[in-house]
Amino acid sequence: MSLATVHSRALDGLAAAPVTVEVHLANGLPSFTVVGLADTEVKEARERVRAALHNSGLSFPANKRITVNLAPADLPKEGGRFDLPMALGLLAANGQIDAARLATFECAGELSLAGELRPVRGALAMALALRQSGGAQELLLPADSASEAALVEGLVVRQARHLLDVVAALQPDGEALPRATALARQAQAGLPDLADIKGQAAPKRALEVAAAGGHSLLMSGPPGTGKSMLAQRLPGLLPPLGDDDALASAAVLSLAGQFDLARWGQRPFRAPHHSASSVALVGGGCALF
Repeated sequence: MSLATVHSRALDGLAAAPVTVEVHLANGLPSFTVVGLADTEVKEARERVRAALHNSGLSFPANKRITVNLAPADLPKEGGRFDLPMALGLLAANGQIDAARLATFECAGELSLAGELRPVRGALAMALALRQSGGAQELLLPADSASEAALVEGLVVRQARHLLDVVAALQPDGEALPRATALARQAQAGLPDLADIKGQAAPKRALEVAAAGGHSLLMSGPPGTGKSMLAQRLPGLLPPLGDDDALASAAVLSLAGQFDLARWGQRPFRAPHHSASSVALVGGGCALF
């Protein structure tokens, strides 16, 4: 067949909107065109995909006019997450893999020039969006991202380390890729203890009330009075994160590329410098209402 469709997702803030990667092969002047509001990193996938296919010993349709459409066209796409969907779409349109088996997956991943799969940001957001949509598809990700997405219960997450592993699994009689397993949550230990602070009865009482009631707390005073020391003890007073809160926190860190599986389920703590401006703390910009 000359037309193939691959399912993927694009990051849109904390959401992961569905994206359909359509690959069409036609006769005519050889070219490789990517359309659908693709950023520079996405358009550069043409060279990564071409080199990855050649170096993996797979056939690249160099004599065809290749058109890749990322739908919906009005949704911005960025990053290298569409390398793997584009490569698989090319192979399906060229008859090298089973398009019917490919349709059972949502996939994302960046390709090296040798065909290895590199991790992508927002794997956890993709998994949460797929579960929320109620789709029956499995999630196919690089191994380093699959373990992160496997934290979402109720999904089948498959992992691969090389493009050839994916191609072998997508043959009509191919064996399924290994399933990613979630890392067990570890209890947060070694937190600073409020008992270490001598005196400061009023601020300590305020911390206890804020932790018990889920309130916000603002501490003000000259440098050296113990504000930062007190704030560092607040996470030790709070209960463990629930599953939904832990996933929401991890999703934000995943989008920023700062998620650490070893700290999965632990409360994040930020200690900005005392000289940080209000804009640095809460963000700036112009809002129109």
